[in-house]
Formats: sequence, C-alpha cells, structure tokens
Amino acid sequence: MPASEAMPRICARRDVVGAVLLFTLQFTARAGNIEVEIKASGDTPVADAVVCATPLSGGTSALKGKAIVAQKNKQFVPYVTAIQKGTAVQFPNQDDVKHHIYSFSPAKKFELPLYAGTPPEPVVFDKAGLVTLGCNIHDWMIGYILVVETPWFAVTTGNGRAQLRGLPAGTYQVEVWQPRLKGPSARTAQRVAVSADNSPGTVNFRVDLKPDFRPRRGPTDAEEGYR
Repeated sequence: MPASEAMPRICARRDVVGAVLLFTLQFTARAGNIEVEIKASGDTPVADAVVCATPLSGGTSALKGKAIVAQKNKQFVPYVTAIQKGTAVQFPNQDDVKHHIYSFSPAKKFELPLYAGTPPEPVVFDKAGLVTLGCNIHDWMIGYILVVETPWFAVTTGNGRAQLRGLPAGTYQVEVWQPRLKGPSARTAQRVAVSADNSPGTVNFRVDLKPDFRPRRGPTDAEEGYR
C-alpha cells in the first residue's frame, strides 16, 4: 500500500503538537537557516524526506513558481517532490515509451492521458496535502508530491540532510514527512526558534521506517513484456 494520505495539513497548522512525539530531537538553529539531518536505526541516512517550517505567528510569503516531475527510466524523478500551494508542475516524459499519469488523491485529482514529450499545460496544485502519482501503463511507477502552504521547505538528499534558508526571526513548527515513516499520522514535528543570537547548529531527527513498499519493477527493455 502507498503512504497514507490522511495527513494533508503538514506545514499548514500552527497549534500545539502533542507531548508524545514520534522521535527524539536535539536542535539549535541559526538566524535565517535551519539545517536538518534525519537518520533511521543504525544511523542510516533518510533520503526523500520533506522538511518544512511554518511560523507560529502566522503569515507566509509567496514562493510558488514552477516545478518539474519527469518520467525517466520508467520512474518518477524525483520520487518525492515538495512544492508550495499554487505551484504549476510540468510532467515531461523523457522515456522512449508513452506514459499515462494520474492521481486520485483528494488534494489533487488529475489525469494526463497516454502521451510522449511534455504536455502543453502544467498541472496547478492549488490545495495543500499529499498527492500520490501513478502510471496506468507501468504499475510499479509511484511518486509523491507534498503540497505545503509555507515557502520554507526542502527534501533530504542521499545523506539525509536538508537546509531551510532565509527564515525571518521567530518561532516555527518544523515538520517531517517521508513515505515510509512509522506512526498513525506518518508525521513528526517540533517547535524551533530562529533568532539573531542563536548559534549555528543542526536539527537531528531519529525516525523509524517501514519496509520499502514500492511495487516490483516490470520486465526490462531486453525482456518481453511491459515497455
């Protein structure tokens, strides 16, 4: 089963997080930047985790703009994408076969029928929440777009690190989401203060992950079957 979509308000709420958290967190933050490192058991870096910060005082600036989620080697690239609400996303097909992209997610239902190249119009994601992507032709293809309301977000790379930049001084709720996170809400959160007198530091998340649930890839081009 894909990651739960029952968490559409990540980086959209400013209420107090419950006292029982799903992780152990030690942090310091520096003015303007919050550096994040996420690891699982065995000190394994966690890639493809969305980290975002929402000011508890309310109000965010508009970043939006454009984003790209390509189909390459019969996979969604990136596997996990984070965007601000209102962003237009292009879905270029970089393979030599056609794809049929769709989403049934409440945050954004859409369909791009069988096509090659790049569709003429991007898809605008105008509602915050988790969007799960699939392909009607290649069942193993799965990808995620997390639509947030804040302009301060990033996705961890292979080393499990990300940086949130350019935050005005204030107190923020920093939240983390990743497709394999354990827990009923598949979410972790903590308040972080950013001020001019804070010393440089990092936010260290320790999380538990479920086994990788991605479907088995179909036959390769050298084999008979799906192309």
